[in-house]
Amino acid sequence: MPSNKARLLASALGASLIAFCAPSLASAQGEVNVYTYREQKLIQPLFDAFTKDTGIKVNVVSASSGLEQRIKTEGANSPADVLLTVDIGRLEDAVQAGITQPIKSAVVDKTVPAQYRDPEGHWVGVSTRARVVYASKDRVKQDAITYEELADPKWKGKICIRSGQHIYNNALIAAMIAKHGEAKAEEWLRGVKANLAQKPSGGDREQARDVAAGKCDIGIGNTYYWALMKNSANQKDWAEATRVILPTFADGGTHVNVSGVVLAKNAPNKANAMKLIEWLAGDTAQHMYADTNYEYPVKTGIKVNDIIAGYGPLKPDTLPLAKIAEYKKAAANLVDKVGFDN
Repeated sequence: MPSNKARLLASALGASLIAFCAPSLASAQGEVNVYTYREQKLIQPLFDAFTKDTGIKVNVVSASSGLEQRIKTEGANSPADVLLTVDIGRLEDAVQAGITQPIKSAVVDKTVPAQYRDPEGHWVGVSTRARVVYASKDRVKQDAITYEELADPKWKGKICIRSGQHIYNNALIAAMIAKHGEAKAEEWLRGVKANLAQKPSGGDREQARDVAAGKCDIGIGNTYYWALMKNSANQKDWAEATRVILPTFADGGTHVNVSGVVLAKNAPNKANAMKLIEWLAGDTAQHMYADTNYEYPVKTGIKVNDIIAGYGPLKPDTLPLAKIAEYKKAAANLVDKVGFDN
């Protein structure tokens, strides 16, 4: 007859086996592996909501660079199901690295406008943001501005901006090349450089900081950063010293970019990856992108956050993002050619 100690050990072992073998809702429905460049604090609420809705567990690998190469190096054994990132440049980098496969979904095609999808289906935008002006409330009286006007000598010594090689500015410069040709884009970029108040540095928030400090009159940044600053105890003053102007191209609307997703070429959990992609384009996620991240939803009919709506109505430029991506390298070369960051 077993001793009390033996019976207790057997009981404990049995309990641990039951706990190990009994599947949770998440494991019962499977999992999906997400590689992402996005800050986890911004996207974790989305993943938590997705798991709650579907029972699918989300495993996250985050990094600031190198994820495309990592997936490529992992090859057929890569655990990556999707890559979630920002900017058309990084989405196209993934395509060029050969790590994607087409996203075939009637749900996505119906929900996401063609302008924010790769023509071959290799990436899909799930939210948008605009490249805008943070203008000094005290020193800038005009309510409208074009991107072309940033090269006007009247702004000499009055513009702050981060590095021209940053992906956000690269896309804007690429759009200028797509619209006006490389020669005119170079002339424009030289004009903007001549108007800079200081050497390009920092991030988008720092441009608002420097406008508030009187170092410049306008800064260039993304729409959501201003809203984040407005709700930050340490940065609220930067937002309150500035206002957002939605610039337009002379012949079009406001330059927008995307946060988007690709389906990994060797996705081991493809069915769950597709569920995640479709979910990100659905109502719950689109409302969260709007109210948690202060981004513009890609799905029509989803209310824009009140702070973002306060900028005024957004009229996105109709130039397809895939077209802008074609000039990514030319834009980078142009930044070096004019010595923009020097």
